[in-house]
Amino acid sequence: MGSRMDWSERIGRRIKLRDLHILLAVEQCGSMAKAAEYLAISKPVISKAIADLENVLGVRVLERDRHGAELTTYGAALMKRGITVFDELREGVKDVEFLADPTAGRVRIGCNPILATGFVTAVVERLSRLWPRIVFDVVARPGEMLLAELRERRVDLLVARKLGALTDVELNFEHLIADTDAVVASATNPLVRRRNIALTGLMDEAWVLPPEDNVVGEVALKAFRARGLHYPHATVFSDSPHVRMALVASGRFLSIFPGSALKFLPSHPGVKKLPVDLSTRVPVGIVTLKERTLGPVSRLFIEHAREVAATLPK
Repeated sequence: MGSRMDWSERIGRRIKLRDLHILLAVEQCGSMAKAAEYLAISKPVISKAIADLENVLGVRVLERDRHGAELTTYGAALMKRGITVFDELREGVKDVEFLADPTAGRVRIGCNPILATGFVTAVVERLSRLWPRIVFDVVARPGEMLLAELRERRVDLLVARKLGALTDVELNFEHLIADTDAVVASATNPLVRRRNIALTGLMDEAWVLPPEDNVVGEVALKAFRARGLHYPHATVFSDSPHVRMALVASGRFLSIFPGSALKFLPSHPGVKKLPVDLSTRVPVGIVTLKERTLGPVSRLFIEHAREVAATLPK
């Protein structure tokens, strides 16, 4: 009973969402003056909100100096939970909006650039035909940046390959497809006329590959090492799939791409898969935070992602 009274009297009735919102704005803007300008309120209002929080908690949540303001250890701990509070409220509002009008809503999807222009585009196109008033925010980032977007709740879910940090235990991963990498070449390359090609016979070709020290390059590197080969001395290394695809399409370069990307890249009809067995399988699926409750539009997106995945060859 005592702990309930403590929460009600000391915390529940005295910490205001508005004060937490102001603290978040100060942290994001870097100073109280900039936060006041951003929120269109006076600096004394900002100061009072921070002082009220500190009085309730009995600790300092901000360090201020002439250069600006930053969160203390206590403030950072409060904001970590505060971000969750605001996110849950936002999802609650979305739930209410969807109940009031099931034909509308918004979903924020994070994915890497290849999946953004391939698999995710196919899901969005399918879903938007059935629910034309749904708004889609597709955030295309490299895999390492996607996790930060998810943890800070700037996206609702990820569509991603299960690589690197995306295997963390704090995440839910729902398997959709097992993606097999493929060696690709221009349709004009003489190699496309051959029926069977050993990877060893391609080592002296011109390659454009992801750097071997990033998560995409590591998958390709394993395919070469499995055959006792080193990573090719590529003419070009690039972590941009668009650069790699453009160079392949130009004529003489080879590269390695996820097989699913080839199914959903009509903008590059001149790129063909070579008959090379890489034997690499990487799970692709939906990644979410374990402690986060998804809204109805996010769940609708996942449902249609499953349906699109079921159309792909196993």
